[in-house]
Amino acid sequence: MTYPERFSNLPPYAFPRLRTLLDGLEPGGAPVNMTIGSPMHAFPGWITGIIADNTDGFGGYPPNDGTPELRAAISDWIKRRYGVDYDAETHVFPLNGTREGLFNASLALCPETKNGQKPVILTPNPFYQVYAVAALAVEADPVYVPATRETGFLPDFRALPAEVLNRTAICYICSPSNPQGAVASREYWADLFALAEEYDFKIFADECYSEIYRSTPPVGALTVAAEVGADPERVVLFNSLSKRSNLAGLRSGLAASGPENIKRMKGLRNYAGAPLPLPLQRVAEKIWADETHVEENRALYREKLDFADELFGGIQGFEAPEAGFFLWLPVSNGEEATVKLWTETGVKVLPGAYLGRDAEGGNPGETYIRAALVAPMEELQPGLIALKNCIYG
Repeated sequence: MTYPERFSNLPPYAFPRLRTLLDGLEPGGAPVNMTIGSPMHAFPGWITGIIADNTDGFGGYPPNDGTPELRAAISDWIKRRYGVDYDAETHVFPLNGTREGLFNASLALCPETKNGQKPVILTPNPFYQVYAVAALAVEADPVYVPATRETGFLPDFRALPAEVLNRTAICYICSPSNPQGAVASREYWADLFALAEEYDFKIFADECYSEIYRSTPPVGALTVAAEVGADPERVVLFNSLSKRSNLAGLRSGLAASGPENIKRMKGLRNYAGAPLPLPLQRVAEKIWADETHVEENRALYREKLDFADELFGGIQGFEAPEAGFFLWLPVSNGEEATVKLWTETGVKVLPGAYLGRDAEGGNPGETYIRAALVAPMEELQPGLIALKNCIYG
């Protein structure tokens, strides 16, 4: 199979697709961008001093596996957050952003066949698009599992037929989910681990929104894995500083798993990956160790979520997100609503269908728009009011 054929069924990426949709259309008011989930809160100002003190590190190649101090900081954070002891040398792997890890983990860990057949990689639908591209890169069959209101906005993997599960090598799951903000419960995780054990597949747990929540920290995959006695090789956790610390440009992420999985992921990076520059690793060491700025950031998002609850609470079909910073708003047609909002108010959102895929008779994002709550409150508040008045009257 040639490269073009393998990727020929990929739809255009969400944001170029949005630009095409709105091309030539004038905004109906001062533009308010609620499309991309790029954090806009201030990051800790003290990191600039750390970079300045370590600029000589730009002159050399950074350590491929991360500095010992960074691995230790990540290991310590995992213990604080998930209550599990993961060895800094063998169980954690600093990433150049989680996108690198979410993609390369499939390259490193997906077998060429499963039970003598072409492997399957499961992904929620809608989903973060790198999951599907990773599946195609390893020539697996991506299977898009609907995450709808009826399923609690989390995929019901157990509903899949046995012939699909028998071929499944990897299952991607995002909790808190993007775009809906649903949180997998202990029971959900435990059932998924039981299913993975029964059909022998790995769980890739994308928890990048785990630190933006209302009051109770979302339970994590590693916590439940320890509680049910799962093999550490059964799950790979991914997390990052992008949302937790408003440092999307720092590109500091992590993977945590059993030593064999981590060994294979490190080995792949020797040939196809790039570690974080050393001065930025020094920053990440300190950021992973600090929770004060995370609590301040969470409070800002909590204020926005509370405002959104009050504004949209009476709208039929609205589900207040449990965590994360997106609103998943019901509409009759996502593209039509997006165009209407832009041309009448200047508010820019993302059609939900651009995050999903046609599968099992339809695209579960077709009747939604996603609005990101990342703008400052003084900009976001009038934008959300304009959105409500325009779409819901």
